[in-house]
Amino acid sequence: MTVSEGQDHPQIPLEPPVSGGGWMLRGARASISIPALILTSAFVGFAGMARETGLSLAETLLMTGAVWALPSIVVLTGALSSGMGLIPAAVAVALASVRLMPMTMALMPFLKVPGKTKTWHLLIASHFVAVTAWVFAMKNLPDLPKEGRLPFFVGFGGCVTGFVFTMTGIAYMLVDQMPPMAAGSLVLVTPVYFLCSLWGAARMNADKAAMVAGLILGPVFFLSAPGLDLLWTGLVGGTLAYLVTRVMRRGLS
Repeated sequence: MTVSEGQDHPQIPLEPPVSGGGWMLRGARASISIPALILTSAFVGFAGMARETGLSLAETLLMTGAVWALPSIVVLTGALSSGMGLIPAAVAVALASVRLMPMTMALMPFLKVPGKTKTWHLLIASHFVAVTAWVFAMKNLPDLPKEGRLPFFVGFGGCVTGFVFTMTGIAYMLVDQMPPMAAGSLVLVTPVYFLCSLWGAARMNADKAAMVAGLILGPVFFLSAPGLDLLWTGLVGGTLAYLVTRVMRRGLS
């Protein structure tokens, strides 16, 4: 810290700008976290389910790396084990993954720097969009400079994906030594964590109302509209939450 002549206040030297690789490294360091460990434990449970279903190690790793979202992977595994055809299985996975589209659309404006960000960069980043990465990004990216958000998110998502991919392969080979009840219960860890994380990250009453509506309507649509239960739960629950909170705000104003 230095003081220039004729000035009453000290000049604080500015920090040097961080490069894209530096932001990516920071994102990779941030991936060493409780959420990543919880997600990994869930994929360890999936590895046990995949082996019991008869999937090979290569098929299990291909689904982990290519599909990535765990609910969609579970749906695909169930479809394959039941002898469902390729097209019906693809439709089932698409319906299970449609929830990620609005999440991706909400995240992309945070990552894009107008005039600088290329489309293929956003396409790479969109592959890492799942609940864990989305909650982390929406909570932390607004505090970062715009030029650092995309490499930071890619570093975070790439490191989490790589670690989960590796641990899924190791768990597949060692799952015979794990009690079946323990392997199955690990799959349930992630939904519980997702619910707690989303509730804690909710900034508006409408978000919490939508979660409550989803918890109530989920079992109803699971029984009445299997296969489309996630879609109808999100559509009806979100609409009801929006309308109820809007009426309440008008009543208070």
